[in-house]
Amino acid sequence: MSVLTHPEWNQETGGLEVAKAFAEQINEKIVLVTGVSPESIGSSTALSIASQSPSLLILASRTPSKLDAVTKSIKDAYPGVNVQTVALDLMSQDSVRKAAAEIAQLTPRIDIIINNAALMTLKRQLTAEGIEAQFGANHIGHFLLTNLLMPQLLAAAKSNAPGATRVVNLTSLGHRLSPVRFHDYNFEGKEIPQEEQYPPLPPMFPSGDGVYNGFVSYGQAKTANILYSVELNRLLKEKGIVSYAVHPGSIWTSLGRELDADGEAAIRATSPFWKNHDQGASTTLVAALDPALNEPKGILLHNCQIFDAAPYATDEELAKRLWTLSEKLVKGDFKL
Repeated sequence: MSVLTHPEWNQETGGLEVAKAFAEQINEKIVLVTGVSPESIGSSTALSIASQSPSLLILASRTPSKLDAVTKSIKDAYPGVNVQTVALDLMSQDSVRKAAAEIAQLTPRIDIIINNAALMTLKRQLTAEGIEAQFGANHIGHFLLTNLLMPQLLAAAKSNAPGATRVVNLTSLGHRLSPVRFHDYNFEGKEIPQEEQYPPLPPMFPSGDGVYNGFVSYGQAKTANILYSVELNRLLKEKGIVSYAVHPGSIWTSLGRELDADGEAAIRATSPFWKNHDQGASTTLVAALDPALNEPKGILLHNCQIFDAAPYATDEELAKRLWTLSEKLVKGDFKL
């Protein structure tokens, strides 16, 4: 039996329906969404939130023209909503720090952070700091941004109901492709122990080129997203902040823009049900808004309900280890 408010919701539920049901949790709240572009899960998430009159909706993404397009679509539908945009390139820690400083100037508090942005690539790339791109953008960039905005989250938590202040990290069932490879997170060909080796890939996935496999790298990053929520809960639950990870479902978006034909075929073979963008936003909004989740219940949501993650993605010791590695990679020491 579901522990959530709406056990009847499923893969066909839309984000606008969820937002309307939890209107009280959005009204007059301040929400940050990363990774927003037209025709994406991020834009559908932002539009759903805008429908219920937040006091401030902050959209952070890499391309200003795309941010402007999403802002226009929101303003056309909901003219009274205060929408602010911030340039954010998760491939550059300098950009992340500048974005966090700009956001801090916009507001002294943030009620909900939705770390929606994601990168998927089959070719090995590096961030400005030399970190493998999928791990660097999908996890490390969001780790840095969220932790830099912790004063705003803590300020909101002081006046919100315990657990209503949330950090939502978008992950994927693709986390089952790989644990975090602590001994070779950068895919440099270093020897890794058995527990960090990924299980055999399903036959539809390309084998990759030498040391690097983009799907395994994506799996590592998505595992990191879940472990980050695990550690945030350990550190922040007593301060009134909780975190959940979300698999939004199978939705064809620009995330797959760098896939070749074999890669696209592999992704398309993974699911019998493909969601539209509104449906793709629904589980994120349940994780961000459902009052039943004020007290942590599980860590991963899928199709608007609690779902089991791979054991290595929920291991508290691995979550602590990832936090330590993440601090090292951003040259920061976050005492929460």
